[in-house]
Amino acid sequence: MKTDLLIVGAGPAGTAAAITAARAGLDVLVVDKARFPRDKCCGDGLTANALRHLESLGFDPSRVPSWKTVDDVVITSPAGRRRVFPLPRSSGLYAAVARRTELDAALVELAETAGATVWQSSQLIDLQQNQSDVEASVACSAEGSGYRLVRARFVIGADGMWSTTRKLAGVGPRDYRGDWHAFRQYFVNVSDQAADRLMVWFEPDLLPGYAWSFPLGDGAANVGFGIIRGTGGRRVQRMKTLWPELLSRPHIRSALGESATPEAGHKAWPIPARLGELPLALGRVLFVGDAAGATDPMSGEGIGQALETGHDAVQAILTEGIDHPTSIRQQYETELLKGMGRDHRLARTLSDLLASPRTTEMALGLTGACDWTRRNFARWLFEDYPRAAALNPHRWRPGSIVTGGAYAG
Repeated sequence: MKTDLLIVGAGPAGTAAAITAARAGLDVLVVDKARFPRDKCCGDGLTANALRHLESLGFDPSRVPSWKTVDDVVITSPAGRRRVFPLPRSSGLYAAVARRTELDAALVELAETAGATVWQSSQLIDLQQNQSDVEASVACSAEGSGYRLVRARFVIGADGMWSTTRKLAGVGPRDYRGDWHAFRQYFVNVSDQAADRLMVWFEPDLLPGYAWSFPLGDGAANVGFGIIRGTGGRRVQRMKTLWPELLSRPHIRSALGESATPEAGHKAWPIPARLGELPLALGRVLFVGDAAGATDPMSGEGIGQALETGHDAVQAILTEGIDHPTSIRQQYETELLKGMGRDHRLARTLSDLLASPRTTEMALGLTGACDWTRRNFARWLFEDYPRAAALNPHRWRPGSIVTGGAYAG
């Protein structure tokens, strides 16, 4: 089989690339080893940046039953001070929560509607490049037993933290286990507060990580916590034993409600947050989303970054022409590191500062000082503004400070 673009991975990064490419007239094949809908370990939060990218793709939130718009963010400091940070009302969406099981399945459907071919239950097993194209072998259990040979003019690796594409291309670090680790469990019968408000706790023993409760439109909540991996992974090894103790802390238990009960078992996952350190391209292969280490190093947010990198990779192909791999690689790497890369460097610096309870307390005190600081901090936190807006003119959009949210129409 011949195709213009082979995309490995049908998560947000891969489907954003597929939708953008197919609508531009490229022949697109997406392969994913899972069958959708499938669960994906995630906090399920959608920032303003993610929402704007979803809107630009023509994504319809009504197709996701668990979709929940967030108006208020409640943050508890290391000393237990509780502050409400409001997001703007009546000017679009700035934050939302949606189960990845439903979100990703809806994105796959949208990619197919846009004209992309999607092979589910299909896994990349070999990859060979030459100057003119890439030859890939795909095990296709959904297409019947056996293998399919795909010859693509370009490949996008959107297959996550342990990217098979990256390994087969022969690039990337060995024994990489992520920079952050996160742990989550769904709860039902949560309190009215937990069913409506997004809550974050900066617990002293988690810093610069945090615990969260994100409301879902089906009356449940995604509850979890994230921590930096730490020397030798010792903190990660404690996550399972820390979880019940964390849930039993009075202020967290009270916020969730005494009737809150687990919907299913807990899950943990690693977070790759080292954009610019993992390879972004090799020959006729581009890496996006978690395969590029694009997760925000301060918040652990990765959906917006996945959507953005998927779009940007295809945009580089469309701008430079699919037969010009060198200029495509240069365009993609330059634009990504000039924009998102600067945001990530600032976020990494801020994350290091937030390792101190005293610094975190001071920062939350300053950002919560008045209505203006609370409102604008919430917008900055949820990526309505670029992370490094003041230092990064490249990321400014016309009217970026006063623009409305996504889906304003």
